[in-house]
Amino acid sequence: MENRRKPASLAATLDINCDCKEYVVDYLERAFPTRQMRVFTDDTGTARSVPMEDEHGNPVYNPEAEAARSALIEHLCAMPPIMAALDGLLEHFGHDRVAEITGRTKRLVSTGEGHQKLETRSARTSQAEAAAFMQGRKRILIFSDAGGTGRSYHASFDVPNQEQRVHLLLEPGWRADRAIQGLGRTHRTHQACTPLFRPVTTDCKGELRFTSTIARRLDSLGALTRGQRQTGGQNLFDPADNLESEYACAALISWFHLLVGGKLTSISHAEFERRTGLELCDKDGVMKDELPPIQRWLNRILALPIGLQNWIFEEFLSLVETRVSAAREAGRLDVGVETILVDSATLLDDTLLRTDPVSGATSHLLTIEITRRRTPVSLERILRIADSDPTAVCMVNSKSGMVALQTRARALMEEKEGTPIPRIELMRPTRHEYMREHDLYETAWTTIDRDAFAATWAKEVLDATQKVDSETIRLATGLLLPIWSALPSDHLVVNRIADGNGQSWLGRLVFDDHVPQLFTKLGIDRADNLPPQDIARSALAGRSVDLTRPFPTTIKRAVVNGSARIELVGCPSQQLAWLKSIGCFTEVIQYRTRVFVPVPAAESILAELLKAA
Repeated sequence: MENRRKPASLAATLDINCDCKEYVVDYLERAFPTRQMRVFTDDTGTARSVPMEDEHGNPVYNPEAEAARSALIEHLCAMPPIMAALDGLLEHFGHDRVAEITGRTKRLVSTGEGHQKLETRSARTSQAEAAAFMQGRKRILIFSDAGGTGRSYHASFDVPNQEQRVHLLLEPGWRADRAIQGLGRTHRTHQACTPLFRPVTTDCKGELRFTSTIARRLDSLGALTRGQRQTGGQNLFDPADNLESEYACAALISWFHLLVGGKLTSISHAEFERRTGLELCDKDGVMKDELPPIQRWLNRILALPIGLQNWIFEEFLSLVETRVSAAREAGRLDVGVETILVDSATLLDDTLLRTDPVSGATSHLLTIEITRRRTPVSLERILRIADSDPTAVCMVNSKSGMVALQTRARALMEEKEGTPIPRIELMRPTRHEYMREHDLYETAWTTIDRDAFAATWAKEVLDATQKVDSETIRLATGLLLPIWSALPSDHLVVNRIADGNGQSWLGRLVFDDHVPQLFTKLGIDRADNLPPQDIARSALAGRSVDLTRPFPTTIKRAVVNGSARIELVGCPSQQLAWLKSIGCFTEVIQYRTRVFVPVPAAESILAELLKAA
């Protein structure tokens, strides 16, 4: 008799729910308030509440609260599961196109027939996935903390896949050191091109709470490990992204005053206190001296509905942007260290400013000639931005013929009345400009059709890529703290100049019109050797310059009859005739003879003055 076995039946389709509903349901069962409360008045007349108990000492529960909890659990369990980000990416792009390097040993993989199968993974699997990405067989790579330790995914010259990496930072967590470690996987030495870092968030403004914490901790981490904040954050975040900075804290105080004054449209004062439990005023209705700190305010805002949360954050971020923009325009914005990447840098001059008498450390003023190529925004990218933004408008400047894409920028807010100030952003091929909306009508910008815009943009991109910008800058470097007060106070940014050959200089930029006053404050005779045009610019900018030749004199800006002049102070009386012969003129003002240099001919006259030494 032939032995025949019955074929095994097909396995049932896997139905595995990988969401976190059980944790939420467990939290609701334990923490949902169902106890009946009893209200009483204490000896001070304050109303208080305590849990109610029956005559036998048993707790009393509110049936309506219990019914509400049951209905909430029932509704939650009936909701479809939300796929995790990792599984969602694998499902969308396909596991044959995505290299996954994580710590999980099993995963569900969709088959071509619409079924799922359980796949076992090992350390060798992760090695094969990484090799597939570096070889270019898989274009997408996903790695976690466990998959990023000790590995390199940068565009190395030693691998076939040398395309630029676009590093999307998803779910960064709370630890800044791990975020830095992950970013370092795609940005290393010996690479064909540097990566693009992109933090990813949803349209829920509350997520800014977490990215803000990462930004603050990245700044602190860089300051502790390398002595500069830019090394920690890598300029990944804008100063307005740090919601715990001095600008954000000051903006929150303004937000509190606008809220109490009833000048905000997002929420009223009473509703805010009822929803968040934060009290801003005392019993007499006067604002408290100690207002809630920004960390507590941010945490309470997270508990509000998404729509209200976004509305509040929009008003608050407008106040933050207002302060940051004002600090940036005034040159006082503290952004740590900004790196200026250049193609080449040549050291032209090194002037010793000061030598410390104790340590022997020196301060220098370097004159560096830098050249760099522009990296304009491509036509394809600007058109994608225009298609994805419904507020985008193609613009052209009727005077210069240049084009720009106008988009809606975050509005500023008037701090006293809470009135929003609409702003726009003009995206140019090589730079961005921000402008208040009502100021646009006073400019030469007008609308243009899309085809003409695309043609002009492509031409500007071609011209920019063929142009090499060359300029000479001055950088104060070395021991700067003792001479910090002598450096210009209206530009406090610390810069690092780095060229393609690996050379770098760290210090503060000193513009031409600041140099004479810097030499004067430090008592350096080099002010006499400066170009006449620099001395004239410095004097007209309000910075006096002391000269020692041909005679001691001070060149400064003076206002006479409402007009600005350049004055020579301290000139010997026997030199008046000679000064007039080279173009100066005199006036007797309040019984004192004053010597002035005509502004249009200031450079030539100062050149004659310095030549006479």
